[in-house]
Amino acid sequence: MSEPGGEKIIPINIENEMRTAYIDYSMSVIVSRALPDVRDGLKPVHRRVLFGMQDLGVLSNRSYKKSARIVGEVLGKYHPHGDGSVYDAMVRMAQEWSLRYPLVDGQGNFGSIDGDPPAAMRYTEARMRKIAEEVLADLDKETVDMRPNFDDTLEEPSVMPTKIPCLLVNGSAGIAVGMATNMAPHNLSEVCDGIVAYIDNKDIDTDGLMQHIKGPDFPTGGVIYGTAGIREAYETGRGKVILRGKTHVEEDPKTGRESIVCTEIPYQVNKADKLHKGVADLVTDKRIEGISDVNDYSDRDGIRLVYDVKRDAMSSVVLNQLYKHSELQVSFSINSIALVGGRPMMLGLKALISNFVEHRHDVVVRRTRFDLRKAEERAHILEGLLIALDHLDAVIALIRASQTPDEAREGLMSSFGLSEIQARAILDMRLQRLTGLERDKIRDEHAELMKLIAYLNSVLADEGLRMQIIKDETLEVKEKYGDKRRTQIVHSSGDMRMEDLIADDAVVVTISHLGYIKRTSLNEFRTQGRGGVGTRGSSTRDEDSSSTSLWPRTTTTCWSSRRKVAATGCGSTTSRRATARARAVRSRTWCNWRPKTKW
Repeated sequence: MSEPGGEKIIPINIENEMRTAYIDYSMSVIVSRALPDVRDGLKPVHRRVLFGMQDLGVLSNRSYKKSARIVGEVLGKYHPHGDGSVYDAMVRMAQEWSLRYPLVDGQGNFGSIDGDPPAAMRYTEARMRKIAEEVLADLDKETVDMRPNFDDTLEEPSVMPTKIPCLLVNGSAGIAVGMATNMAPHNLSEVCDGIVAYIDNKDIDTDGLMQHIKGPDFPTGGVIYGTAGIREAYETGRGKVILRGKTHVEEDPKTGRESIVCTEIPYQVNKADKLHKGVADLVTDKRIEGISDVNDYSDRDGIRLVYDVKRDAMSSVVLNQLYKHSELQVSFSINSIALVGGRPMMLGLKALISNFVEHRHDVVVRRTRFDLRKAEERAHILEGLLIALDHLDAVIALIRASQTPDEAREGLMSSFGLSEIQARAILDMRLQRLTGLERDKIRDEHAELMKLIAYLNSVLADEGLRMQIIKDETLEVKEKYGDKRRTQIVHSSGDMRMEDLIADDAVVVTISHLGYIKRTSLNEFRTQGRGGVGTRGSSTRDEDSSSTSLWPRTTTTCWSSRRKVAATGCGSTTSRRATARARAVRSRTWCNWRPKTKW
């Protein structure tokens, strides 16, 4: 079909075209933006930032460079998107409260745990941390595949030959099209032990791995309650853990007042908005009772949030209210989705470790082949030099008799059976190499290279030896960068009950003749001394009603709707009556509930 102007128009189905375009866009987001690779645990933008920093020579032992310079290097060579995504990714890699093991060493304002934004890239500087160099180790030895950049003028690595299991130790979070990932960080020492255990026993199960990897280890510390969610996430790739801030109670020796002090907060919780201002708002709205003041004394030495408890309140009850209503307790949902061979997959703990070990095995094989090729090339040159040293007078005479370098090269090749590379190396040899000491060095170097070649060949022939190399390198990483666990795991976790929110006070329960129930604090009753005139102990709701029964009891042990009332000696054990009594006591008011039977 063509128009009068000669242009050819091809009719297409709009539904098929939109479906194809959407699928292409979805896969681009999944593969090139949002999801990490299971092998190195990095997204493309993080990989490009580290590679660009290596190009600039911004290593851990070099001086800092301006962040704008690094971002410009990455944008101009490798990253086809905006500068904001590059700078934000680099900033996050430098924040100690975002990554368990930061990869970038930042200088300047890189934000804060209170949610303050970082300074503009023209004001900050950065360089790689030492641990980041382990992520790029052996990159120059053809250990990974290289691919063209966005304009096919340069090459960038498709994956990093990392010695650090970044996906496990730093986790990852990202939202793609139709799927998302949210992986928890872990302790490097524990993960290294788990990798070694897997190498020793490929049939190890989740329970065996959990002997080494106890659970997530968040950069901000905190306390994990229960292991059921951890086990589920490790087995299926999906689970939920309950994370609380780390708190303790302090008592003022002068006034005797108690304060709840929080020194570690849950991961990814904004301290200023959620735990300082947010709790203050909850206290103002009376959703949390028993707190008189909220203060933030955090400084460079650590976090210190102080919740002052009122005199008539119990710190344990107030703490439970904080857990229930504020983000001092949060749930962290684990969703372990990563790219395996370019395809998104849900992975458990063993699958994550096995994919990393497989990647390390491939890196070791490719690195060994590269080293073997270089060693053989060097040995080949040294063999030519040794031949020349054994026939030194003849070689010198041939070179002196030649008119041109090409003639001398051809003469060496034909007279001594040398290759062109060996002949060039002889012609390039300096005169000082002809001394006796230098000749001994050449022979010693050749002998060492032959030993190295034999070892590299044995590595390529023996898988067990390759696995031992991976183990040794993993244990070396643990020795250099491993540290103690920050997040505490408490193995007893139950649902919070209503009783946890009620203070353990001594009360007096009064039942009137008409069936009204009233709870009164025991503190409101005063002891009458000798000669006293007495005090009215209680009043009734109705003038025709009088008190018939009075029991001193403890609130949470007597009036629980989840326990048998008979255990306290209060009569019926039916659920309806227990619930009504509990409601009446909690309301601190009279109610018109009448028992059908006499108590």
